[in-house]
Amino acid sequence: MTPFDPVTLELLWTRLVSIVDEAGAALLRTSFSTIVRESHDFACVLTDARGHSLVQATDGVPSFLCTVPRTIGHFLAEYPPETLDEGDILITNDIWLGTGHLPDITVAKPIMLEGRLLGFAGSVAHAPDIGGRIRTAESREVYEEGLQIPIMKVVRAGTIDDTFVRFLRKNTRVPDQVMGDLYAQFTALDLMERRLRALLAEHGMSTLEALADEIHGRSERATRQAIRAVPDGTYHAEVLTDGLDQPIRLRLALHKQGDSIHADYAGTDPQVPRGINVCLAYTLAYTAFAVKAALCPEVPNNEGAFRPITVSAPLGCILNSTPPAAGANRALTGHFIPPMILEALAGALPERVIAGVGSPLWSLNFAGVRSDGTPIANQFFMNGGYGAGADRDGANVLSWPSNVSAAPVEMIEQGAPFRIRHRRLREGTGGEGRHRGGTGQEWAFESRSATPVAITFMAERTREEAAARGLAGGSAGTPGAVLIDGTVVDPKRQHILQPGSTVELRTPGGGGFGPPAERSTQLTAQDRQDGLVPEASA
Repeated sequence: MTPFDPVTLELLWTRLVSIVDEAGAALLRTSFSTIVRESHDFACVLTDARGHSLVQATDGVPSFLCTVPRTIGHFLAEYPPETLDEGDILITNDIWLGTGHLPDITVAKPIMLEGRLLGFAGSVAHAPDIGGRIRTAESREVYEEGLQIPIMKVVRAGTIDDTFVRFLRKNTRVPDQVMGDLYAQFTALDLMERRLRALLAEHGMSTLEALADEIHGRSERATRQAIRAVPDGTYHAEVLTDGLDQPIRLRLALHKQGDSIHADYAGTDPQVPRGINVCLAYTLAYTAFAVKAALCPEVPNNEGAFRPITVSAPLGCILNSTPPAAGANRALTGHFIPPMILEALAGALPERVIAGVGSPLWSLNFAGVRSDGTPIANQFFMNGGYGAGADRDGANVLSWPSNVSAAPVEMIEQGAPFRIRHRRLREGTGGEGRHRGGTGQEWAFESRSATPVAITFMAERTREEAAARGLAGGSAGTPGAVLIDGTVVDPKRQHILQPGSTVELRTPGGGGFGPPAERSTQLTAQDRQDGLVPEASA
């Protein structure tokens, strides 16, 4: 017999959601960097004492739901419960213990009650700078990409490690922003700790174990029930990415048996001496996210919901990289995982999937000096078009699977030596179909810096063969491009932007769904009226 009746369980669950959502809001309001405050590249998570996720903030990046709990598991391996004290905070940005690249700093605070470990408040946020080279796909080893923080106690019993703070500040270009964001994460951890303790006291609970087991068990059963609806079998997908020196092939065999799914990435190309490699935790995260999004998006996000989903990838392949592989731009590879999952499921569940999307996420990254000689560094995100589905057009300029927002023009111009000439929809880039793919976007930046600025890009789907594919007879979206002063450049290389020069980024469109001839005349007229397609194509 369950110790929680349905009404009480629902009340407790919604309270847990409100706790992490409040923590996320506090992090946003107290953060310093544009990448966290405006683009929302962060997460707040509560786990049980075993490090198993209970709930993640509604806002934030979906992959962190799987990576943060696994990082906390590594924290526990290094610092068992008996070595933890009230007020401790643990930290790391290790690629293979964390999210897959160094800018993501993961912190966790043990929540104690009378000397016993109740659970953890965890957070990850993308730092605006972590030292090393400017963020680029050209890095050949992780050592080039910045400061590596091993698992350690950054706060001991409420006292911050001042040596660590001075060391981190010395190794970053924008130390005030980096430390401001880190303190914002600490604020979020403190809030989650206080709210969880209050919740347990209110309900007379001295442990999270029973509640966690109930939440995990119900979520696991619901996920398994959804998986059973998929016919048993093996579903295949393959995708070609731009790569760097040459295209990279990713392969997937999705094995569905009974109430479980296993994603096997055998046949995927080996890791490369470039900054686009992916660690296995990131591969698992976006595999689980895509399966759950397609089959049971209504099931609460927690450890139990992901138990029926497993992955394997050959050690040393680009989706299961080994040290010292570089991974600063791992999204350029890892963001292809969800589209592959959906493409594999399309044959069995065409009504539950979408066509290819204009991802991975794009960004402009820069570093330079201000007129007073102080360093400046930042990055800004932009998005391509969403893939069309069986019942709707793809959304224009929508980030998927990252859930990261583009920064407002005003914030970019305030924090960077750029003037935005225009930001507009990229006409005609959505793939044609019964339902049209979402359009990409055009950005034009003009350098206002008095000195040269080093810039790099995170950009994919710039080759025709890597364009976002259509489904069920739909057409592919238009590939993207990066131009400097009107000339197309290699977006994977570092460039020096001279004063007054202009950068233009053209993000890709999403794929269409269904035969274009089946598109209604009403929708065609609306496309023309909205300026989404050229007159001749509408």
